[in-house]
Amino acid sequence: MTYRIGLALVIGVVALAVLGPWLSPYDPAAQWLPLRLQGPTWAHPFGLDELGRDILARLIVGARISLLVGVAVVSVSASVGLVIGAIAGYTGGWVDALIGRVMDVLLAFPGILLSIALVAVLGPSLAHVVLALVVGGWVGYARLVRGQALKLRELEFVQAARAIGAPTWRVLRDHVVPGVLPALIVQSTLGMAGAIIAEASLSFLGLGVQPPTPSWGTMLDAGRGHLLDAPHLTLVPGLAIALLVLGLNFVGDGLRDRLSPRG
Repeated sequence: MTYRIGLALVIGVVALAVLGPWLSPYDPAAQWLPLRLQGPTWAHPFGLDELGRDILARLIVGARISLLVGVAVVSVSASVGLVIGAIAGYTGGWVDALIGRVMDVLLAFPGILLSIALVAVLGPSLAHVVLALVVGGWVGYARLVRGQALKLRELEFVQAARAIGAPTWRVLRDHVVPGVLPALIVQSTLGMAGAIIAEASLSFLGLGVQPPTPSWGTMLDAGRGHLLDAPHLTLVPGLAIALLVLGLNFVGDGLRDRLSPRG
């Protein structure tokens, strides 16, 4: 049941991002200053912000940015983690030890603080946010894949492939990688939720997408000065983030139940 609810929430946000021009005819940068801070109306279902801009139009653009960051960060992090983790777990020895030390160093830094430091050095932009989240994000996938590879390399079909002289890259491609994909898919779904929260946090701090391009994090930052007179400025993007993250977590839990051997 929760899997279906989560899937519906995720599909709803994706539909909001794709069908945006048909859902809101307004330019997200257009201003109606005499109507600033106006609450929800039939013309503007989610109201107007502090500069008289339509919140629905800005929410749609923010959905596209959140989904773009989530997909980009998870795709790159999972790919890097898959390759490095599979090599470390299957090869073992000094290769595994060296990769393990690198991962330990990166894990010693809190993820959000490392991202803040990197974006502060590189400069605030969407590309730098993705890069900063990938630098620390691949470690979790690599640790997961390494653990799975350590178990898979001891199984009979992998031992048989090694006994007949199959090269390492072929064993990894044909036996190890397919074996770790179910766990990696589940982790990627949950990791996407984390990437969306991290992007919103960086944008809230002014280190993400820069104005006038809207993102959910910058919308939260702009609305925190109007919590009493215009609470819809923070309520709308806050609910959008919460619902999307909740949906992704529900989908991840459902996939874990369906892809596990017991399931």
